[in-house]
Amino acid sequence: MAPRPRPAQGPQPAQSEDDGLRINEEITAPQVRLVGDNIPQQGIYPLSEALKIAEGLELDLVEISAKADPPVCKVLDYQKYLYQQKKKAKEMKSNSAKIVIKEIRFGPNTDEHDFQFKLKHAREFLTGGDKVKASVFFKGRSIVYADQGEKLLLRFAVELEEVGRAEQMPKLEGKRMIMMMAPIKKK
Repeated sequence: MAPRPRPAQGPQPAQSEDDGLRINEEITAPQVRLVGDNIPQQGIYPLSEALKIAEGLELDLVEISAKADPPVCKVLDYQKYLYQQKKKAKEMKSNSAKIVIKEIRFGPNTDEHDFQFKLKHAREFLTGGDKVKASVFFKGRSIVYADQGEKLLLRFAVELEEVGRAEQMPKLEGKRMIMMMAPIKKK
């Protein structure tokens, strides 16, 4: 990306294409409130004088708040400012929680050993911070055992109540009965 031209290098487009902030010659207000660490005295200046201050410091005049009266401007290196904004956005995105949903499937007549095996895995998922989607899949005419499937899922929720809570109670959707479990937040 090419560096932004200084005010003395000619006209620029009406609006900055990067983030909507106006800089240098794009600013249209006759007077601006100048703020920042690197300026001699903060206050209200005519636009031409504010541009001269920015040019003297070899920095850009950036309109921070256009809705204020007069608009608030800051003298800073615009490219460095954009870089810091992108870096901050990337850091916030990486810090955001990524929710993973793990699915555990049962049959309506799952025996005790299989139930305990799947329960152990669900406990690991919930302690790891993942959500668990427990489902009972009914094949063919086994839909007549829907009440057994519901009892199985409720038992599953009771067994896991120390590490997770049921977000959604068992619900029949077609040939599947589904229940969502979320991990309990530790303080």
